[in-house]
Amino acid sequence: MVAQILFLVLTLAAIALFTVNLRKIIRNIRLGKPVDRQDQPQKRLMTMLRVAFGQSKMVVRPIPAFLHFFVYIGFVIINIEVLEIMIDGLFGTHRIFNGLGGLYNFLIGSFEILAFTVWVSCAIFLVRRNILKLKRFSGVEMKSWPKSDANYILITEILLMSAFLLMNAADAKLQLLGASHYVNAGAFPVSQYLMNILPSTESALVIVERSCWWFHIIGILAFLNYLPYSKHFHILFAFPNTYFSNLEPKGEFTNMASVTNEVKAMLDPSFVPAETEPGKFGAKDVTDLSWVNLMNAYTCTECGRCTSVCPANITGKLLSPRKIMMDTRDRITEVGQNIDKHGAEHQDGKSLLDDYISREEIWACTSCNACVEACPVNIDPLQIIMELRRFAVMEESQAPGSINAMMGNIENNQAPWKYSPADRFNWAQES
Repeated sequence: MVAQILFLVLTLAAIALFTVNLRKIIRNIRLGKPVDRQDQPQKRLMTMLRVAFGQSKMVVRPIPAFLHFFVYIGFVIINIEVLEIMIDGLFGTHRIFNGLGGLYNFLIGSFEILAFTVWVSCAIFLVRRNILKLKRFSGVEMKSWPKSDANYILITEILLMSAFLLMNAADAKLQLLGASHYVNAGAFPVSQYLMNILPSTESALVIVERSCWWFHIIGILAFLNYLPYSKHFHILFAFPNTYFSNLEPKGEFTNMASVTNEVKAMLDPSFVPAETEPGKFGAKDVTDLSWVNLMNAYTCTECGRCTSVCPANITGKLLSPRKIMMDTRDRITEVGQNIDKHGAEHQDGKSLLDDYISREEIWACTSCNACVEACPVNIDPLQIIMELRRFAVMEESQAPGSINAMMGNIENNQAPWKYSPADRFNWAQES
């Protein structure tokens, strides 16, 4: 009974803490500007099923896609076993689903095989990050915590899978010894090979089995509460993020209603613009971005696929699309913490532009959409960059000299070049 009460208290405390942190993140996302992403529900659902569930954009890089598939499937399916662990923990039973007979044996055997593939995949991921040191896992933004975060999760996964297999090995050996409370149930295609390294006495085996059981469930609850602080929050947010992703053609930018109305009024004097609220052009801080942009930031996996295909980054420019998303997430988290400490009206004098993302970064972007195309969960760093640019140009009138010259030429010559429209075809006469 003491163990059941302890299990209940730990579970409720873990769920409560996770709920508090999740509500804070949702609150932070809602600080963003409204944008309608409720259209085309069928197409959105299919996008989510294809990209998030089917991981269709992962296959561009076959090796990590293959390994990630096993981690993903293992995470989803092995958690079915957690349901049994939860029931056993609450009611003091042991392998309560053993009444399923052959199906139960098949499930436990499948869980073991998947646990082994997860173990191997995580070990290979550790090698790729820390021994092979693939370039896309490095960068100015991948220092300290971001670099350690992935390693912590991979090591935790390995430990959890090891505990699961050792627990089953001890359980199988106790079944062979005829220990009370340990019913004959389950198939153990992997853990049977670990039985020889375990002690032979029943009391020692019970200690091993119970220790691994507690380590496994406490590890899962700790992992749950680690997610809000980790890039692995994409485990949960990848699904709404792909559902609410942009369905418009890539490269099609949004128009600002206030500017559109002015242009229409210039072209048609009889046009009467609808009433629009005065607002800011573009974005200076995270609260000027849309809620979708902020959800993108919390969904970022920091995999570096966007940065690895960015032509600006490849040619040595300061821009890294991954850093754009990480900076956005760090800033909105800071804003949320300020709200918790000082209230909703508190201003800390900081902003996303300049304090987190530099002007050099936003103007290095070629707006080619390579980062958007590469992201496995449909994150859009380009939209954030363009909003920051809009603010710099339309609110501050600050842009690089080459940009100002181009815009002046377009205004005066209807083309990016400095030549008069009348001289546009001089090249044909010269030839």
